[in-house]
Amino acid sequence: MNDPSDGRTKPTVTLSVVIPCFNEERTLGPCLERVLTLRGADLALEVIIVDDCSSDRSLEVARAYASRDAGVLVLHHDRNLGKGAALRTGIQKASGDFVAVQDADLEYNPADLRSLLGPLRDGRADVVLGSRFKGQGPHRVLYFWHYLGNMFLTLLSNMFTDLNLTDMETCYKVFRREIIQQIDIREDRFGFEPEIVAKVAHRNLRIYEMAIAYEGRTYEDGKKITWKDGVRALYCIFRYNSPFLPLPMQFLIYVLIGGAAAVVNLVSFLIIYAAGTSLALSAVVSFAVAAAANYFLCIALLFRHKARWNSAGEVLAYLAVVTMAGILDLGVTQFLYDLGLAPWLAKSAASFMGVVFNFLGRRYVVF
Repeated sequence: MNDPSDGRTKPTVTLSVVIPCFNEERTLGPCLERVLTLRGADLALEVIIVDDCSSDRSLEVARAYASRDAGVLVLHHDRNLGKGAALRTGIQKASGDFVAVQDADLEYNPADLRSLLGPLRDGRADVVLGSRFKGQGPHRVLYFWHYLGNMFLTLLSNMFTDLNLTDMETCYKVFRREIIQQIDIREDRFGFEPEIVAKVAHRNLRIYEMAIAYEGRTYEDGKKITWKDGVRALYCIFRYNSPFLPLPMQFLIYVLIGGAAAVVNLVSFLIIYAAGTSLALSAVVSFAVAAAANYFLCIALLFRHKARWNSAGEVLAYLAVVTMAGILDLGVTQFLYDLGLAPWLAKSAASFMGVVFNFLGRRYVVF
């Protein structure tokens, strides 16, 4: 393709287009036809279709195209794992200069991928996202609550990543290959979107966003995302951003975790005590249950679970911090009470110090 500014031809680059596919026999063929039209003198294509154990003829359609076109590679999962898992498989097989994600349906127009490649080819960007909400191109009008949910998730993601995206959940994400292949993708389903946005944001990469067209489909047409995926997206925003937040925000999240553990403590105590167990034993057992809940919530929502210790060592470190916190709580309460503070005030001050100690202990000793 000629550059009108200087009359020279842009050098040829290769775009790897990864297409996760699950039961898309009706749309996969037309989608591939559109993707393959991207080829040109300045752009070579590597199309990687990952069939996620489709129960229809999707795999047959994909293999038929691969038999006719050496640039089409078909991979297959023996069981259905989800979009994120399919992308993980395809991305690791990519060999092009850039890697793009393309759904197998007809919601996104592959012609937009050429525009999204612009900042990458010019060396200005490491990642380019296509936005369905920036106002350019045709957009089919569909579900209001989906739109509102998308806006909420994008806003929450932006708060955690400090980006100003308009469409975090977009399918169209294009990367420099060496960037995306260095990222450990953990999510198996649609949680891929908030996970990958979090991970590129905290690598301080050059991220661009551009308007794209969008032809959304209904559930009758085969749309698969559900409210459960929205709940998972919330979890992913917390899970993959929290370890990088400033310490005060991490502490606020830990307060929420501590509050949840306190509720577990109380409910466990009431259940165990109501079953006829002694008061002292009920208190001890419920405290242990709450401590375990706190531990798993810390892993799931706040701290990266790195191998600072082996599994047994990590549990021992956690128990040591909990024990020290208990000793601190008792000692501070007694000390402040001896100074003349009212019991409730002494205990409240000790509890606050305990929360801070627990947070710092988990942050710097356990995890």
